Amino acid sequence: MKLKHFVIAAAVLLMSVSAFADEYSFKVTNNTDTKISKILVSEDGEEFGFFDIGNGINPGKTITLVWDSSTNGESCQQYFKAVFSNNEESEPQQFDFCEDEVHIEFE
Repeated sequence: MKLKHFVIAAAVLLMSVSAFADEYSFKVTNNTDTKISKILVSEDGEEFGFFDIGNGINPGKTITLVWDSSTNGESCQQYFKAVFSNNEESEPQQFDFCEDEVHIEFE
C-alpha cells in the first residue's frame, strides 16, 4: 500500500514539474527614468490587452512575466509596449515568444 502512495505522489510531482516547464515566461527591464505602470500586448498590433504587473516596474528594475495559459492558441509573434507613470507610451516592439529567454528592454 505504501508503494502505491509513493508512485501516486511521484506522478503528481512529475505532472507539476511538467506543467511548470510548459509556461512561457520572459523578462522585462525598465531602462528609463520613469516607472512603467502597464505592459500592453497585441497579436495584431492594433488591439492591445495588458499584463498584470502589480505596482509597476521601477526604473532600473527587471521582472519576469508568465503568459496566461489562455494565450496558448495565439501566435508566437506579439507586439509589446509600455505605458509609463506619466501616461506616455513606448513605440510597439514585436517579439517572437517561441524563442528561449526573451528579454524585453524599454529604453
